[in-house]
Amino acid sequence: MDIFLVFFYLCIMLRKTKGIVLCLTNYNDRYSIVRVLTEEFGVLSYLTFKDKGKKAKTSRMLFHPLAALEMEVEHGKQDIHRLKEAKAFISFPNLLFDPIKSSICLFLAEFLNKTIRDIQPDKFLFNYLLYSLEILELSSKNYTNFHLVFLIRLSQFLGFYPNAEEYCKGMYFDLQKGYFVSHKPFHNHFLNPEDSSALALLLRMNYHNMHCFKLSGSQRYTIINQIIEYYRLHLSYLPEIKSMDILHEIFK
Repeated sequence: MDIFLVFFYLCIMLRKTKGIVLCLTNYNDRYSIVRVLTEEFGVLSYLTFKDKGKKAKTSRMLFHPLAALEMEVEHGKQDIHRLKEAKAFISFPNLLFDPIKSSICLFLAEFLNKTIRDIQPDKFLFNYLLYSLEILELSSKNYTNFHLVFLIRLSQFLGFYPNAEEYCKGMYFDLQKGYFVSHKPFHNHFLNPEDSSALALLLRMNYHNMHCFKLSGSQRYTIINQIIEYYRLHLSYLPEIKSMDILHEIFK
């Protein structure tokens, strides 16, 4: 009976799920910690053995930013669980080896890691990320606006997508309220009419028409800073995004 109970307990603890890698950090000489947005359980952290050669089941190459994995995991009561085995379920060679696309993924993975903390399982969000990664993987040119589209659409899943229903030329976008207003707000968190017009245009951008929007490197940098300010106002815990400067250098 005791053996049966142990076996039953182990079966309950072992789970299989798909996941998208957000970050990989060193834990000690033997283990790394990989933080993953899982399809079934939300955002969780897992201990994984460090790569010990080409035959290792969980090679470090598997855990590149935004890698899509199939995982067998062991869940316990602690905050950090165990990753028993992992393999890619969608291959993204361009995202791994193309220097521009890998830099975009590095930025987006850092952004996601700092914005979707403690999120509950959300298959719509998970599928949005997979769809976005497939678009970036297959894009051969004209994807310099990809991260702008990604971030503005991501806000839909976090509950503060900008409301542009009332927009007219000359209005201000209130970053705190998340919609356009006809008069300048009494606080400092707003976009002037010119930047508000650019935001209204951005809200019409998607993955299929993003190549039609011609932006300079400085314009793109301004927009991304405004998006980050918007997120910071609505999330309150968003720290500095260190990889943003790398992205700016690439798209100058």
